Amino acid sequence: MDVARVISVHPVLNVRDVRGSARWFAQLGFRPLFADDDDDPKYAGMARDNVEIHLQWHSEQEWSDGLDGSAYRFLVDDPDELHAEISTGTFLLDNRPVADTAWGTREFGIYDPDRNALFFYRDL
Repeated sequence: MDVARVISVHPVLNVRDVRGSARWFAQLGFRPLFADDDDDPKYAGMARDNVEIHLQWHSEQEWSDGLDGSAYRFLVDDPDELHAEISTGTFLLDNRPVADTAWGTREFGIYDPDRNALFFYRDL
């Protein structure tokens, strides 16, 4: 019996400003893939290497009603190298070092402008 395969996942991050968030993710090395509007996008895609994320605008009312950021984990080959890469540019990084965890990973985490938590890790 044939079984359908899951090929990939494209997480959708809640954001207040798609254009501003796209610029922020560009500092992490993500490149724009598409946007639903050139002047005032409400939905856009970004990619780095084999990872694709989507950014979706939500109104201030939705944020006031309790919409909050989520947590995303990115498997990377070298969290130390990535940390060094984004720490040296214009990107502002929370001053947290890369560390080994009790659950068997080496990782660091940052927040995007809309408080989505982004963790970059590898298994030990």
